[in-house]
Amino acid sequence: MALAAVGFAFLRPVAAQQPDTTRELSAYEELQLFSGVLNHIRANYMDSVRYHALMRAAIDGMLHSLDPHSYYLSRRDFERQNALERGDLPGIGAILDQEDSAITVLTVIRGSPAAKAGVQPGDRVTAINDTVVAQSKLADVSLRLAGPEGSTVQLRLERGTRLEPDTVSVVLTRKTYKLPSVYSTMLSDHLTGFVRLEWFGPKAGDEVRDAVRGVQHRGAQRLILDLRDNPGGLVDGAVDVASEFLPTNTLVFRTRGRKSDATKDFGTSHEGPFRSLPLIVLVNERSASAAEALAGSLQDHDRALIVGRRTFGKALAQAPFLLTPSGDVVMLTIARVLTPSGRIIQRRYQSLGFEQYLSFAGKGGAAEDTTAVFKTDRGREVRGGGGIAPDVLVAAPPGLPAWWSVAADSGFDFAVADSLAATLPATPAAREQWIDDSARWSTQLLQPYLQRVRSRLHVNAQVEEATAERISLALASRVADVRWPPDGASALWMRHDPDVRAALANFGRLDALLGARPQ
Repeated sequence: MALAAVGFAFLRPVAAQQPDTTRELSAYEELQLFSGVLNHIRANYMDSVRYHALMRAAIDGMLHSLDPHSYYLSRRDFERQNALERGDLPGIGAILDQEDSAITVLTVIRGSPAAKAGVQPGDRVTAINDTVVAQSKLADVSLRLAGPEGSTVQLRLERGTRLEPDTVSVVLTRKTYKLPSVYSTMLSDHLTGFVRLEWFGPKAGDEVRDAVRGVQHRGAQRLILDLRDNPGGLVDGAVDVASEFLPTNTLVFRTRGRKSDATKDFGTSHEGPFRSLPLIVLVNERSASAAEALAGSLQDHDRALIVGRRTFGKALAQAPFLLTPSGDVVMLTIARVLTPSGRIIQRRYQSLGFEQYLSFAGKGGAAEDTTAVFKTDRGREVRGGGGIAPDVLVAAPPGLPAWWSVAADSGFDFAVADSLAATLPATPAAREQWIDDSARWSTQLLQPYLQRVRSRLHVNAQVEEATAERISLALASRVADVRWPPDGASALWMRHDPDVRAALANFGRLDALLGARPQ
């Protein structure tokens, strides 16, 4: 017998009393309504349902309806998050990344437990303490790798190609270490210092100051501050770093909220020792939060030229509120963050679903609002609408072909690059020759890589010139990372990075665009 519908309603008489729909329900009545729905689910739903899971789902849904960045944390996860933000949570010393469902080792910190155990960049984490991590979120995996000082954790890793992987099992003893937040170097022109700030930790101001002084001692007469891919961190860090480049008592950003204690002005704490140093700041679509506040402040005060792409547009001030008796915490957004000129950094999210909003990172930055115009201290026009728009726009890198993620997931890039790296001398002269001779990358890396992709994946791996250059750069960087650690890859990227090149080309425009700098 064919059924005419896939859903059936078993109707039963219900009291005909009609509710008063002419007024809003009181808070008490809304809670009664919620309780009634919950009780009916527990009593009548076709499967048994855990009360705890229902309540957590309701809490998460309630918070997600407010904004994308208010959330609920257990007491344990809140304590761990605080430790991660301080950079002193005991762990294994590996920075992870997630590509589709694979958790991959991006960087191994020198001297860490992971480094001593032979964990390598490119290794894929498949299990932690015999628990498979497939489909796990990156944040959850990071928290599981953290733990008490001296405790052990077992990792199962895949190494090599996905088609022919080697399985490696290692036992690591957790150790407290500081996550490196600053990288600095001199560029090849011997005039430009380069400082990359990875995130805003509790010592961001001190670390940037030390890094800038370091490159000045090596002859730097101007500076590139790299905030690309910087996700933010402690908002006080933005004030501390800004204080190194601005006069004392200069407004860095404002917060504006419903309650008076959420409305504040945040200014520099001292006279910046580098306030006259020519400065260009690099940003991209993954620069967020405190990184955007810092870039916006330096732009509004005409202190730095901003180069790159419009930033992500995530700047809402949050505060933790303790829940009793559990000790859990709800992180609530209490204010918006504004630049000194009055621009709201947070992009619009009301018309987007939660997952759609979060997936926006890396897809071009916040959309520009051409109707919102603001003025810098010297009268330059800057645009609002979310995120920080650069003064000098650099085109985003070309897209990668559809087969790229499959090939990368199979480890072809590491196999080709590692094989070549083993044949090169580990001398400084060989490193410089490799960095400068980009023609070698095509013949010794790109062509063998494409041939491997064609033969193993059975695809027509043809690439346009711009895409070929991007793939060659990634492969060459891998060679430099393996053969000339710890900064071989960084030195190579600095020499060929389009954003860095754009910055170097625009130092001559600083005075014309920003006016004379204070002495």
